[in-house]
Amino acid sequence: MTLTRPTPGVADSGGPVRRTGAGRAVAVLVLVTLAALIPLLGPSTALHGTGEAAAPGAGGVALLRTVLFAALCVPVGELFVNRLAHSVPGAEKATGRPPLAVPRSWSPFAAVVGFVAALGLASVVATGNLVPGGLSDMDIGGLHASRDGRLALLEVNAFLVAGLCTLSRRPATQMWPLAAVIVAEALRAHPPTEQSPLTGSGLTLVHLTCAALWVGGLLHALRTLRLWHGRYDTGAGAALLGLYARVAAVLLAAITATGLWSSLRRMPPGTIVEQLTTTAYGRALLAKVLLVATVAALALWARSRLRRAADPLSACAPARAEVIALGLVVAVSGLLTALPVPIRW
Repeated sequence: MTLTRPTPGVADSGGPVRRTGAGRAVAVLVLVTLAALIPLLGPSTALHGTGEAAAPGAGGVALLRTVLFAALCVPVGELFVNRLAHSVPGAEKATGRPPLAVPRSWSPFAAVVGFVAALGLASVVATGNLVPGGLSDMDIGGLHASRDGRLALLEVNAFLVAGLCTLSRRPATQMWPLAAVIVAEALRAHPPTEQSPLTGSGLTLVHLTCAALWVGGLLHALRTLRLWHGRYDTGAGAALLGLYARVAAVLLAAITATGLWSSLRRMPPGTIVEQLTTTAYGRALLAKVLLVATVAALALWARSRLRRAADPLSACAPARAEVIALGLVVAVSGLLTALPVPIRW
């Protein structure tokens, strides 16, 4: 049994589907627009009726942070899944094709997008966390004088170096500048004025790393299966999904644990129920929790199909829905970074 389908473009049991370029373009455009609306319109919606004030340009900052997170997920996921692909049994049995073929890398494009997003966020920091009206409003030299400024510059330079690494003979070296971006984000999210900032930064470091592996990994895994369609036996694709699913279960556990711990640090148990509905941060967090629960349900559905269905690649159907839901999670995560944090000790 191979990945080849009798009717192109139609899946008999949920496996990889080849669609027209126009259809894919329209679907991607709709999803990207929806994901962009969440951070752009989210601050005003979440803050409505809470009595809290929005920071200047909160929607723009949330959008830039969402783009930065997405640009981080893509290369991290590629490095992760390409490594898994090398350990897939049976992939080397392809006939007349180079073994272990992987899709064309999106990492160079992600590095450019991440660089632009990081540059935009740095410009906001350079104007004292205000929306710059022009170059004259920005104190570029002053970025070196503040902690937030140095972290913003680190992210800009890290994406620049990551882009250069993707064009080199050793693209895997981009893991180091990408790690620098994750560390910078973890430190930025927990300033020294916060109680136990290193604990918070450690939690965010683990949370963001696992999330990037999960989101980017699933996206690249599905791209890889699409490329393998007709090249390898069905078992090769099922093996890759199985390897990813086993690691994803651990990633989900780590994301849940660190997310819960971080939430309890910012919203103690005695106030968390109230804050989930009366504060902007709590409302956005509740939306994220519901989305993650949906993602977990889709992941379990895909894992069940992978184990029990006659065609293991029918797991691709819920996996594609999982990718879409994960994209919304990334957008809500970007929104959370632009909302006032209700810290109550």
